[in-house]
This record gives sequence, structure tokens and C-alpha cells, in this order.
Amino acid sequence: MNDELYTKRDRMRFTKNSLSSTLAILAIIFDVLYFINIYESDVGHNVGNFYYQIRIGASIIYNLVFLLAAFLSSEGVKNYKPLYSWIMIVLGLIQVARVFILPMSAHSAVAASGAPVMGTAQFVRVLIYLIASALCLFAGAVINLNKSRALNAHIASLAQ
Repeated sequence: MNDELYTKRDRMRFTKNSLSSTLAILAIIFDVLYFINIYESDVGHNVGNFYYQIRIGASIIYNLVFLLAAFLSSEGVKNYKPLYSWIMIVLGLIQVARVFILPMSAHSAVAASGAPVMGTAQFVRVLIYLIASALCLFAGAVINLNKSRALNAHIASLAQ
């Protein structure tokens, strides 16, 4: 191993994994934008009671759990802990699955007034938010897994 790579890996013992942590925070920001966009959509629109269902309550509870888990993961990946990468991957998969739950059903539903519950522009916007959130989580998880493996291998080589 050359000196530059050795120094870079050795430095990881004393620095935080800020890239993975920042990506997890960015995923939270995209989820908050989704959250705001979905839950404000009934204000000023005549979409009936589509948004007053148990699905919305479950979505709100999930959002709270997501925010807590993603923030916890952002703190865990700072210290190169691989477990938090797996949590981020699961959260990312759920973010992708969420596309097919509320946005798809709201986009295909029609209110009593004849207007769509969720217009195409809003639908595209919330899809972008959810997919961007998932991509940030996946990228942060992969980066942390690679860095944590490299750091663990470096620490193991120091013990020899």
C-alpha cells in the first residue's frame, strides 16, 4: 500500500464520515418537502375527503419514524458503523415503495368535484422528492459500507 493511501485510511480513524451523514440529512430534507407537499395539498383545493383516511394517519406516523431513523443513521454513519448503512438501505427501499401507496392512488383518484385529487405537476414533484430521498439514502449507505470496510481492514492491519 502506498503512503498516500495509508495516510488517508489512517486519517479515517480520527475524522467523521461527513459525506454519508450529509446524504442522510439531505434524504430527510427531501422527505420533509414530500411531507409538506402532500399534507398541504388539501388546503385551497376541493378534493373531498381523500386525505382524511387512515392511510394519511399511517403516513404521518411513518414520516415521524423515518425522520428519527434517518437522523439516527446520519449520526451512526459518521462513525463508520455499517449497521446504519443497512438501516439506510431499508429506509430507501421503503421510500421507493411509498411512491406506489399515496401518490399513485391520489394521482389516479378523482374528487367529487371532478378535479383530480393530485394533479400531474404535484405528482411529478412528490415522485422526485421520494426518489431523491431514496437515492441519497442508498448513496450514503454504499459510501459508508465501503469506507467502514476499508477502515476495519486498516485497523486489522495495524494490529498485526
